[in-house]
Amino acid sequence: MTVLINNKDLNFMLYQLFNAEELTQYSRYNEHDKNTFNSILETSYKIASEYFAPHNAKADHHEPTFDGQKVTTIPEVKEAWKHFSQAGLLCATQSYENGGMQLPVLINMASNALFMSANPASVAYPFLTSAAANVIDAFASDENKQTFLPHMLSGRFAGTMALTEPDVGSSLGDLKTRAIPQPDGTYLIKGQKMFISGGDQDITENIIHLVLARIQNAPQGVKGISLFIVPKFKTNQDGSIAETNDVQLAGLLHKMGYRGTTSTVLSFGENDQCQGFLIGEAGSGLKYMFKMMNEARVGVGLGAAMIGYRGYLESLEYAKNRPQGRLPSEKDPNSKPVNIIQHSDVKRMLLAQKAYVEGALALCLFAARLIDEHQAGSNQDSEILLDLITPIVKSFPSAYGPKANDLAIQVLGGAGYTREYPVEQCYRDNRLNPIHEGTFGIQSLDLLGRKLWQHNGKGLALLMQRFQKTLDETTVPEAKELAQIFSQHLATAQKTTKILGNAIFEAKVDQALANAALYLDMMGKVVISWLWLEMLNKAYLNFEQSQHQDDQNFLAGKLHAARYFIRWELPEIEHQAKLLTEFDNTCFNMQADYF
Repeated sequence: MTVLINNKDLNFMLYQLFNAEELTQYSRYNEHDKNTFNSILETSYKIASEYFAPHNAKADHHEPTFDGQKVTTIPEVKEAWKHFSQAGLLCATQSYENGGMQLPVLINMASNALFMSANPASVAYPFLTSAAANVIDAFASDENKQTFLPHMLSGRFAGTMALTEPDVGSSLGDLKTRAIPQPDGTYLIKGQKMFISGGDQDITENIIHLVLARIQNAPQGVKGISLFIVPKFKTNQDGSIAETNDVQLAGLLHKMGYRGTTSTVLSFGENDQCQGFLIGEAGSGLKYMFKMMNEARVGVGLGAAMIGYRGYLESLEYAKNRPQGRLPSEKDPNSKPVNIIQHSDVKRMLLAQKAYVEGALALCLFAARLIDEHQAGSNQDSEILLDLITPIVKSFPSAYGPKANDLAIQVLGGAGYTREYPVEQCYRDNRLNPIHEGTFGIQSLDLLGRKLWQHNGKGLALLMQRFQKTLDETTVPEAKELAQIFSQHLATAQKTTKILGNAIFEAKVDQALANAALYLDMMGKVVISWLWLEMLNKAYLNFEQSQHQDDQNFLAGKLHAARYFIRWELPEIEHQAKLLTEFDNTCFNMQADYF
């Protein structure tokens, strides 16, 4: 049976690190308790392990096909969708009025983590649907909510977001899809979108696309972009399906990973019959879509963390049971080989994986906790802090999750890149996440060019307050040693931020942002180091006096992983800081003709 996560670790993060039970003090969650939380997680684990994990490899080997008329997926995907939707997980965080559970985002994120570990490709369909439904619920008209929302939340309809165009990519301000006003208040949508995950499939009765388009005569740039509901099939107000809505599948794209998720090129309005419904105000489309995009960015981070986590668990199990070689001190060739987990370099690779993936999961759950504090607790500071760290939440896991998967392959040696073991698929699946929802470079420009300076730098001040609180609470000698190292490198990060900020405000933007990717990586390492200190403090608080060997082993594991990350990984920021503060121009001055 596939092990999806270390349950002791997940429980520790939920109930000791992030105090999930405290969320029940909010009126939105006051009908829940730890029992209901655990019940949801147990149900999620059962569905993920029984209906998603078993066909993970099969869906990878048997990609969806398109015969020119119809897309066909393997039947297990539809069966998994059925169990997911029937369990109410599509609308887990929705209000009771919408048929949801009003579940905290933190608990829902933990539930999602299990599915991401089990089968990231198949679970992409429901995750995209939930995110699209959240946008419709937040911004669409009451009429459109009544027409589409109940059927998306019940699992009859799926949802997507259609942003990217063939000639535009991430530069959404240049998109060319048009929306032509019609006398009845609807719009005729004309254009093409590509890389649309879940853009066509045979799983649901209808697919509701959220499409970015420019209304006829609207200005160029992002201020001219609007957001539209565009169903695959025209839909009556009672949810019944009518004729096709002139949304044509131009073809399927075939990627190195996430092969079970259709990746599509869609044509809208080839026959001038594609009907779209404006969401909210014209010209505000990107603002509305950012709700789904930011949710997706946190989701990408979670997926990257959990694919990395799954690979770590697989390589750990292999290392514990694979005898090969002897310790350098053993000179007798007739002695029994040791399991490879006894070799120091294998321990290094496993420890790096553990530090990356457990730190990345903690980061994603921290983001979920902030969402709850903001949405259920009306805490504006939590919203500001979440906005600041979202580029890190997306980027650190999607950079270091694949690194963990690369190390997992290395632990297995030659077996690692064969299909008999899942770690090679984990790597291929996870390699997509550095590109999903904005590349590392795009996220770095967002962080250093925008997010740090919003609200007069309040987000950064709030983050520093969190850091200081953890440092003040670090009292155990083993942790204090690491806290001192953290403080030293934190000072470097603060100095670097100030120098870059001064350059930006002095209009030296190109120079300041030229190496922004280094800054994002630096801040990612700082935040993950802080989370490791937090985990270490909470682990000592809860397990230091325990007489159970499992608890003592868990504590020791946290100590060694924290020590590895803070002593081995965090000091790398000193070199990064030097390049940043000296405004190194090696990359900036490179010319196209020099290559």
